[in-house]
Amino acid sequence: MESGGQSGDFGRGRRKAMRGVISRLTMLMVCVVIWGGLGVGVSEAQENPLGEVHTQPPPPPPKNPEAGKPVIEGADNAARLATSRRDARIRVDVNLVLVPATVTDPMNRLVTGLEKENFEVYDNNIGQVIKSFSTQDAPVTIGIIFDLSGSMSSKFMRARKALSEFLRTSNPQDEFFVVGFNDRPAVIVDYTSDVDDVEARMVMLKPENRTALIDAIYLGVDKLKQAKYERKALLIVSDGGDNRSRYTEGELRRVVRESDVQIYSIGIFDQYAPTTEEQLGPILLTDICDMTGGRMFRVADVGDLGDIAERISAELRNEYVIGYRPSEVKQDGNWRKLKIRLVPPPGLPTLTVHNRQGYYAPSQ
Repeated sequence: MESGGQSGDFGRGRRKAMRGVISRLTMLMVCVVIWGGLGVGVSEAQENPLGEVHTQPPPPPPKNPEAGKPVIEGADNAARLATSRRDARIRVDVNLVLVPATVTDPMNRLVTGLEKENFEVYDNNIGQVIKSFSTQDAPVTIGIIFDLSGSMSSKFMRARKALSEFLRTSNPQDEFFVVGFNDRPAVIVDYTSDVDDVEARMVMLKPENRTALIDAIYLGVDKLKQAKYERKALLIVSDGGDNRSRYTEGELRRVVRESDVQIYSIGIFDQYAPTTEEQLGPILLTDICDMTGGRMFRVADVGDLGDIAERISAELRNEYVIGYRPSEVKQDGNWRKLKIRLVPPPGLPTLTVHNRQGYYAPSQ
């Protein structure tokens, strides 16, 4: 009987110990579940205030300068703010308007040596504060639009020589390309600074067929999007109007207004233009040149071609570049009129300033 009682007590003690172990394990599992649940809840509440799921907490978003919040640009967070700062730089650069301008006297001669105080700038008829002013001979990317239609046959040799004069009197760092056109335009010489290369290619050409002048200018403006330099210009050498293009005058005027290209023209027009296209040619070239701050030079004597080419080269090397930040900043993509008024030094005759007529404001 004693032995049986001891065996029963041992069994009861063993079962009680097992129940204690099970109870402790159960409590431990419950604690783990509760702790894990609390951990997930805190993590999601802190890292995902918008309810998004992330395996790792995302970096804090860059502060928006436009929201009126301060932005601290220390070295340790420069990389994190790279994207937002890049956008800010683009907006600042867009707001700085640079206007190339040339000045001529009543004899149509180039006037140099003027100072910042001799210019006043108006943006949409509102006077502006000039922030920068320079006259250095900065390199230019220049596209040559050269007429190779049949009507140029008798003028081709002189026109080619005039082009050589223009290239050889330019800045040695300038880069060029040549678009030749008759029935359709084509890039004859791609970007180069080698004048000999341009001249060698021009020797191989022969004028023939009709005139796709508008298409050629359109191609030249588009080609300048690949330019190395900020300053860009087109030089058009042609003897008349268009009778072959796919693009219209309206489409050309629109793309010219949207570009930041200066356009100069050497117009070798016949005294008695036999067709409507040839009669309208001088008007088209004059309009698009004036629109961009360039000029159209009408050639009365083919022998003057070389002198005119040198004058255009001199103008490109002696421009005044005026910079300002518009006092009325509107990123609406609308056209804004530009006007520069001269305040010449005493004793000078009436001077004329040539600059682009306006620009499109950036759009948001």
